[in-house]
Order: sequence, then structure tokens, then C-alpha cells
Amino acid sequence: MGQTRTLPLPESVRTALLRHRERQAAERLDADAWADPALVFTTRAGTPIHPRNDYRSFRELIRQAGLRQVRIHDLRHTAASVLIAQGVPARVVMEILGHSQISVTLNTYGHVAPEVSREAADRVNAALWGDR
Repeated sequence: MGQTRTLPLPESVRTALLRHRERQAAERLDADAWADPALVFTTRAGTPIHPRNDYRSFRELIRQAGLRQVRIHDLRHTAASVLIAQGVPARVVMEILGHSQISVTLNTYGHVAPEVSREAADRVNAALWGDR
């Protein structure tokens, strides 16, 4: 089993997870048996969700939202790219993604650097010469 890490969550995600926990508690009470109370996302019987079923549900959500189909792993890349584009330091992005070395983060997401570099140059310009 993988290493356990604590991750910071946006408040909207925290709220959604709390609502999910409330719904799951109600499902647990209604179920004849519940396999594993420690799992966050389960089948209706409290068993782990099979990856194939998880992916099928993910693809259906994307279809319903009218978005182009992507792999679940692509969401990880999107999150990393958004964090970097928002100016989050690469070291923090590395820790969130669980990379063991900063070079992995920088080599994988270096394509975002030009956008961040442009913003950095604009900020230096504003700091030195105001908003000319």
C-alpha cells in the first residue's frame, strides 16, 4: 500500500466531502452489511469500487458535463499546471503531487513556466517602474 500524505484541500472540496460523508453514513445505516467503514468512496455495500467501474462513472460524468473525454490521470496534470500558473512555488506543487524530487515536477510541468515567467517579468516591471 502507498504512503499516506496529508494534502491541503480547497474549502469547496472539504464541504463536498463532508456532505458525501453524511450521505454515506445514511447508506451505511440502510445497508444490511457494510464491508469497510474506513473507505471514503465505496459501492453501496461499503466495498472498494473496482477501477473499471470508477473509470466508467468518471467518463459518464464528463459526457454529462459536455466535456471532452480525458483520462483520470489527466486531472493530476491539470491540477499541477493550474497550481504552477497561479504562482504556487514548484516545491509546494512537488509536495502536493508526491514527487520525490523537484526535478520531476519541473521536468514534467516546465511547459507552464513561460506563462509564469511572463507574469514574473510584468511584476518586476510594475515594482520597478510602476504600471507604465
